[in-house]
Amino acid sequence: MGRIYVSIDAEGLPGVFHPTQLVPDGKLFPELRDVMARVVRALAEELGRQGYPEVWVADSHGFMGNIPYLEVPDGVYLVRGSLRSTSMVYGIDRGFDAAMFIGYHSAAATPRSLADHTYSGMAFYEIRLNGVRASEFYINGLVAGYYGVPVILVAGDEKLREDVLEKAPWAVYVTFKESVSRFSAVMKPIGTALAELREGIAEAVRRLREGQVRPLNIGTPITAEFHMRRSEYADAAEDLPGVVREGAYIVKYVAQNPVEVYKIMRILAMLAAAVDASYRA
Repeated sequence: MGRIYVSIDAEGLPGVFHPTQLVPDGKLFPELRDVMARVVRALAEELGRQGYPEVWVADSHGFMGNIPYLEVPDGVYLVRGSLRSTSMVYGIDRGFDAAMFIGYHSAAATPRSLADHTYSGMAFYEIRLNGVRASEFYINGLVAGYYGVPVILVAGDEKLREDVLEKAPWAVYVTFKESVSRFSAVMKPIGTALAELREGIAEAVRRLREGQVRPLNIGTPITAEFHMRRSEYADAAEDLPGVVREGAYIVKYVAQNPVEVYKIMRILAMLAAAVDASYRA
């Protein structure tokens, strides 16, 4: 009997539309925790019905402590807390039949898309891998693929759908909502969204068992191109070994595998935060 890995972000979840839902001191943050708890219960119940009583759930948003631990069902191992080496997919190397990404959103620089960003909205305007614009789905999916784990289901807003089906056409996509702008969307009723998630999980498991899926891969080496939001972030980044400056805002790094890309991305994000903090009076 195998097990499934689930990474849960926030911006693509049902009902989520505003920054006050996304941070612990936000007025609407309790609503996010309630939505996450319902999503975890629904996916755990459905995966149990599909023959997967053990599920790993990685809390993958912000400080990564959003999912209420006391509401996590039996059989679910919760990965929580930040500063994890592969962040949103920490532990994916421990042996899983497949991965599912829930509550995901579109890549940075996607027009009229709710909360579009890639890993750090503060640090990066855009990230490209071998010339292809990368979303968090794509980067995390490549790390999963590096360890032989296929992504079989992704759920989020409709702006991410095309990206997923282009790069992983075997994956089931569940649409939770329709983006209107950066801070607005048309929401499906929560009951409808969760029912469609359950249906998507059942279909994804069917495809997995019938051998219709495969790990997501990319050619190596990987040229990672980071478009920083501020030139001072690039000023600091070019001091890192292996990082090459190209223009005011762009730095590049040639990696040997997706995990190496992930590590340099995390370092650049943390470096940008440190540079930003250094200018505060």
